[in-house]
Amino acid sequence: MDLEKPARERPEERVDLRKQVPAPPVPGASAPEGCLAVAIRIPVRIVVLVLVVPVRMLWDALVVAGRFLNDTVFRPVGRALLWLGRAVFVWPFVGLWRYVVVPVGKALGWLGNVLLVVPLVWLYRYVLTPVGHGIAWVARGVGAAFGWVYAHLLTPAGHAVMWVLRGLGAVLAAIGTGLWTALAWLAKYLLVVPGVWLYTWVLAPVGRAIAWCAKGLVWLVSAIVTGIGAALYWITRILLVLPALALWRWVLAPVGRVLAVIGREVWDALGHAWRVAGHISLAVGRFLGTLFRWIFVEPVRWMYRGVLTPVGHVVRDTVLRPVAEAARSVGRATRQALATARESVRQARADFRRMLLGEPRPPRPVDRGEPSGRGTRTLGSSTTALTKD
Repeated sequence: MDLEKPARERPEERVDLRKQVPAPPVPGASAPEGCLAVAIRIPVRIVVLVLVVPVRMLWDALVVAGRFLNDTVFRPVGRALLWLGRAVFVWPFVGLWRYVVVPVGKALGWLGNVLLVVPLVWLYRYVLTPVGHGIAWVARGVGAAFGWVYAHLLTPAGHAVMWVLRGLGAVLAAIGTGLWTALAWLAKYLLVVPGVWLYTWVLAPVGRAIAWCAKGLVWLVSAIVTGIGAALYWITRILLVLPALALWRWVLAPVGRVLAVIGREVWDALGHAWRVAGHISLAVGRFLGTLFRWIFVEPVRWMYRGVLTPVGHVVRDTVLRPVAEAARSVGRATRQALATARESVRQARADFRRMLLGEPRPPRPVDRGEPSGRGTRTLGSSTTALTKD
């Protein structure tokens, strides 16, 4: 009996894939820093903080002053200038366009329509169109006449001329074929055959010899140029490239890395110092605001609430209200006296008029010829013939 488990079921031989998979990098984790960065960071941050704090406080003061000036001066002045600009430049032009240019344009358009468009339309419709129709009728008649002349006179004459020309062309083609054959035989044996012999036995060998010489010369020149180029390449590499590469690798790159670390630390120190200076400036501003409130605002508020307000109430209740009530009483008495005086003067004027002119006549009623209204119906009255009294 086998007490051991098979190899596929042994737990100690099982492969744990989770242990072999590398852990993913943490997003916020940074690479380990060297001792140079750690040694530079603290002094640089202290120096930069000392230099940046006054600048940040001055900047915050300028921001506060700018916002105050913007809210109290620049924005009202800008609105006033905007209104003034509209009143001086926009509204006059709008009024000119709306009340002068547009009516004048409409009037000119109406005049142009009446003086130009309507006469031209009338001229086109009642003069030019009939004249054009007449000219078209005459042109159609002339075209018909020319068509008859072309069909019955010019076409037969043209056919006869073409028949004569075809005969002459056939004769000339026969003569030309014979001449072309003779000229082709002469050109073949006087030009082509000698030219082919000259090219085959003279020009081709001379050309091959010249080409072989040219290839040798080109190979010689290319070998010379290649040797000179290789020599210049190795001289340049030894005298310029290798020293420049060594300078870059052993001097400039380390110095650049150090300067990069210093610059990065200075930049981080500037950002950190700017944020710290902002907190310091905010604390200083709040302290100055609190100090200003306790030195100036609170005493003024206490004086207003504890002294001026009660004194004002006392003055209002003991002086201003009685004075106002007395003034209102005097006003009422004055108005009554003036009304009484006006009524007395009116009565005296009416008595004087009656004394001189007598009583005015009462108005006489005028008969307008209209039926009078029926009296009001009561319980004792009736409108029927049987119940009338």
